[in-house]
Amino acid sequence: MPGADSSADLTREEIVAIVREIRERVRARYPESAPNGVVLPDLMPLLHARDLAEGKVAAIGTVNPRPPGLVNDLIQAVKRLIARVMDWHVREQVAFNRAVVRSLDAILEALNENNRALAALAAAREQAASDLAASWAAWRQEWERKLATNELQFLRSVAELQGAFQHRTSLLEANFRETVKAQHADFEAALKRAVLEMQQQLARDFAHQRIEFERLIHRELRLIRQRASVPLATPATSATPAEEAAPDLDWMRLAEEFRGSPEDIRERQRFYLPFLEGCRKVVDLGCGRGEFLELMREAGIEGVGVDSSDECVALCRSKGLCAETADLFEWLRATTDSFDAVFCAQVVEHLPPLRLPEFVRRCADVLRPGGQLIVETPNPQCLAIFATHFYLDPSHVRPVPAPLLRFLMQEAGFTGIQVHWLSPARDSLAGLEALPEDFRETFFGALDYAIIGRKL
Repeated sequence: MPGADSSADLTREEIVAIVREIRERVRARYPESAPNGVVLPDLMPLLHARDLAEGKVAAIGTVNPRPPGLVNDLIQAVKRLIARVMDWHVREQVAFNRAVVRSLDAILEALNENNRALAALAAAREQAASDLAASWAAWRQEWERKLATNELQFLRSVAELQGAFQHRTSLLEANFRETVKAQHADFEAALKRAVLEMQQQLARDFAHQRIEFERLIHRELRLIRQRASVPLATPATSATPAEEAAPDLDWMRLAEEFRGSPEDIRERQRFYLPFLEGCRKVVDLGCGRGEFLELMREAGIEGVGVDSSDECVALCRSKGLCAETADLFEWLRATTDSFDAVFCAQVVEHLPPLRLPEFVRRCADVLRPGGQLIVETPNPQCLAIFATHFYLDPSHVRPVPAPLLRFLMQEAGFTGIQVHWLSPARDSLAGLEALPEDFRETFFGALDYAIIGRKL
């Protein structure tokens, strides 16, 4: 019958649907895998083991069936009697077995929950990745649209700036031309003022030079008149050259005229400051106008000056410097102080040659161990000093060669002796530039030299 077949098919489809639904529920409760290929632990072996254990627990207390009959009834009765008798003995084991089965049920359910959580997490991750991809696509599309809009606005701004720049350039060019014209006029006016100032300065310099020449002529004429007014001595009362007194000269002006101004000397003597680092007390023998003592004061070093000239000592004291009048040899013998350095510039050429060894030994006596002796004097290896500088000072006795002074310092116990050549002759004598370099350096090298030694 057609109606019966259709009802049978419909029933079969309903059964298939019910079975599919049951499978989906079972898979949802006991998932085997998660999205994106995430493999979950397989719990079926554990489930089968649990079912087997439950069957064994359920069979506790039952008796194996046998064929019916009197013998079977008798055997079954005996078995039941034995089971009742042994019940007190196996009761705890039965309870333990059932507890183990319940534990397995709990573990299996927990693992199922873990699998369900992992599956839900994988699904959430897949959904998040999908949402992120969709958001990224939307953001990229919006970003490309804004980028195109900004690029268009940028090109418009560049075009506007280019037009403004060209306009500004034309204005600057016009202003520059006007400025150049104005600066040219200002330069011409400044040049005229500079020329006028130079002319005025030259006029002042010529006037100053004229006054200096007039003063020089006046002094020379006065000196001639003074010499003419001195009566001539008779041969019987004239003094011998050894008994002649020191000439009546203005020694301060002599130093100013031929050695240099105090400012120039002080700048030249700054050369020695690096050698005096760490010194606390220094003596300047033949301190003169006190240039070196002023450098010591600037450097924070205690300086003591000694000079045989009352005028020089008075000048030093007027500057607030420590100086005293004494003969160098007598002062070196009498002093009880010890010094970190002894400085002596342009002095040894004034001493008698035979007293030079004594002078060097006396300097060593007043130095602390490790103290330095610094001596500056004209360089006799430079022939130019005999033609110009050395004999400008009437009190010069004899120049002292550097090898001799080195030998005397070595004999007095000095070590590490260094010679520094100072004041090149070609700086003051331009004609020396025409000489061959080797010849010039050998015979017309440095006008002065400094020799520095350290006491052992």
